[in-house]
Amino acid sequence: MAIIEGFRVRNFRPLRDVAIGRLSGGQGNPLTPFAVVIGKNGSGKSSLFDAFGFVADCLATDVETACDMKQRGGFERLLTKGEQGPMRFEVFYREAPNERPISYELSVALDKAGRPYVESEVLKQARKGTTRGRLFPFLSLQSGKGTVWSGEDALEGADEEGKARSDVELTDRRQLGIATLGTLMEHPRIKRFRDFLKGWYLSYFYPDAARGLPSAGPQRHLNIHGDNIGNVVQFMEREHKARFNSILQRIAAKIPGIVKIDTDVTQDKRVLLRFNDGAFEDPFYAQQMSDGTLKIFAYLLLLEDPEPPPFICIEEPENGLYHKLLEALAQEFRAHATGKKGAPQIFVTTHQPYLVDALTPDEVWILQKGTDGFATIQRASELEDVRNLVAEGLPLGGLWYSDYLDAR
Repeated sequence: MAIIEGFRVRNFRPLRDVAIGRLSGGQGNPLTPFAVVIGKNGSGKSSLFDAFGFVADCLATDVETACDMKQRGGFERLLTKGEQGPMRFEVFYREAPNERPISYELSVALDKAGRPYVESEVLKQARKGTTRGRLFPFLSLQSGKGTVWSGEDALEGADEEGKARSDVELTDRRQLGIATLGTLMEHPRIKRFRDFLKGWYLSYFYPDAARGLPSAGPQRHLNIHGDNIGNVVQFMEREHKARFNSILQRIAAKIPGIVKIDTDVTQDKRVLLRFNDGAFEDPFYAQQMSDGTLKIFAYLLLLEDPEPPPFICIEEPENGLYHKLLEALAQEFRAHATGKKGAPQIFVTTHQPYLVDALTPDEVWILQKGTDGFATIQRASELEDVRNLVAEGLPLGGLWYSDYLDAR
């Protein structure tokens, strides 16, 4: 499964220029399969989370719609204060650990009418037979016009460029080029990246959504709000019964007091999620369960998806959870984000030291707001004192609480 090695954001809210992991320049170490961003309130964690969401929404809709979504409020509110634009994003990833790296660069600006459009869009890849070094374009668009190279290996400047190169012009400058070209058989690399980006899962789960009564009917995957959680349980019960029984047992063992989880269907064909507490004969329904119980069940169910999303992004999973569950949850995230084929990559933001206690310095990124109001970021492993103290056995969350990671 593809894994993001680096991500860069420029001119997006307080993120004037923030980069994590390794980018196309080849500097730095790649992101770990499980990566966590920490920081104070207002440091930019939500903006970094939403930067991933913005790129995904640009593909799912178009750049103007992505800017105008309710939580964003338009291009002008997204653009970093004092900057003229454009907003720029870079995703540096590999389709598999030993594959050639690929970078995707997206630039969004305002046109003469004051509407957001795709100013530029570039996909680059290293030459065949190399896993590092300079990347060369196989898609290069400026204002919807440019060049694309077909097939698996053709790149700008390569020997086969003449027969593989073609000029393109899009009719809608607000749509991503990968959205259109990724549907064509002659562009398999673009299709795979489009499918990878389309598969990103950003969790906007809130417990009240899980307390709803959706119409009965199995559904394969948990949606971003979690309001189909009972439908997913139905699907797992039907399609993966033996495996799911063991999954439920493992999940129930991690939720205090719960011995069994299943579903029931009402007379009007709505699905009810049931939690059996060992202290009571009758089950509790989702509508009666605490926020924390519903949240941890949703996260663990997401991780146990037989076909998980390639990239899972969760903002502050600790909200509503008992603090002693957080270290176990972090360990579950790491256990599933192994970097192996078929495993998801997991990216989390948090302000809870108990969760950070379970992490290594390589997995933690510290986001801070500078005196100029713009965010900066660094890896915890870049701090020598932190490395030494962790090597001596001190927990990372405790060091954060004691101001070794970010000063008060």
